[in-house]
Amino acid sequence: MRIGELAARTGVSVRALRYYEEQDLLVAERSTSGQRHYPKSAIDQVQLIQQLYAAGLSSRTIVELMPCVIDGRATPALLKRLAAEREQADRRISDLTRTRDRLDSIITAATGSMLTGVSCRQETTA
Repeated sequence: MRIGELAARTGVSVRALRYYEEQDLLVAERSTSGQRHYPKSAIDQVQLIQQLYAAGLSSRTIVELMPCVIDGRATPALLKRLAAEREQADRRISDLTRTRDRLDSIITAATGSMLTGVSCRQETTA
């Protein structure tokens, strides 16, 4: 498929796909006229790249992980790196969960304040 179709099917801009190619995250075959052509598997690959970016991984880190994704090649060093990235994701999830819980308590207090007129400011004890 051509770059425009891949962009449409993944919801990623053509510019982003070109960037992925520049960063060696995505590989395209070139026609004799220079047009990019991608295999169907590029759809899943682009979606994974987007997920990994959303999880906070850098393009450099993603490049290191792609051989395992594309053709199943893994090394002990890669497995160690994958485990480390998963641990970082777990820490971010924990941090986000604590933030969400704190926001829930603020929302509850603010809702109570709106209904009762009592301040929603929580007192702290020393």
